[in-house]
Amino acid sequence: MLHSAQLETHVNTPYLPGKFVWFELLTQEIDKAMKFYDGLFGWRSSRVPMGEGEPYPIIHNGDQSIGGYRKGPPGVKSHWVSYLSVPDVDAAHSAAVAAGCRIMMAPTDFGPVGRAAAMADPTGASFCVWKGADGDPVDVDKTPMGGWIWNELWTSDDRKALAFYETLFGFTHEAMNMGPMTYYMLKAGGKSRAGLCQSVNPAAKSMWPTCTGNSEPTKQKSRPSSIRKALSLASRPWCRSDSLWSSGKPRNSTM
Repeated sequence: MLHSAQLETHVNTPYLPGKFVWFELLTQEIDKAMKFYDGLFGWRSSRVPMGEGEPYPIIHNGDQSIGGYRKGPPGVKSHWVSYLSVPDVDAAHSAAVAAGCRIMMAPTDFGPVGRAAAMADPTGASFCVWKGADGDPVDVDKTPMGGWIWNELWTSDDRKALAFYETLFGFTHEAMNMGPMTYYMLKAGGKSRAGLCQSVNPAAKSMWPTCTGNSEPTKQKSRPSSIRKALSLASRPWCRSDSLWSSGKPRNSTM
């Protein structure tokens, strides 16, 4: 379930179609995930009442709500889900059906917060489309530490994926030669919103990994060993696909 960043303060903000506005971890071990990521990034997670349903675990970075946790389907590995702002969830859903996408959740209202649908693109990467009741989180000049700094698609077929996102969501792109592959910068409303590239592992499933900022990751000696290990992995130059949760911790979730 998605929780809008504006729900707690009831502030209306502009809509920014093409922006990824919310990030949610699907996992069987929510409490363990909350403890791990709060320690890793300095987040503050808490459960917020959502009407008659169960409280929703919200991720707070400073005074901003930036994401949440939801229990995933049995047997599905933990993974982060990106929510893409669209002008019309139902229209996006219909277009996705026509494009042959696998629909994981039909358009659904989440109380007074907004409306969403979940799908997998033609290369298999899952994501959600979203329209919030109070607009989208505003763009800032500098993302604070612990905030989301980038989102990119690692896909098994970059040309197919590029055509899909440009056709359905109106993205344009800037292509950059990265040696063995081409990196596509997806743009909407004059802003760079995400990246897209061919996966470096031909056997890997297509996915939308997220990126967040952390200051001096290798110097925080007081943290538990599992968190120090994750920060050490994440600090490697051009780190592409390290999984932040090690054996014995909650199931792996690429980030």
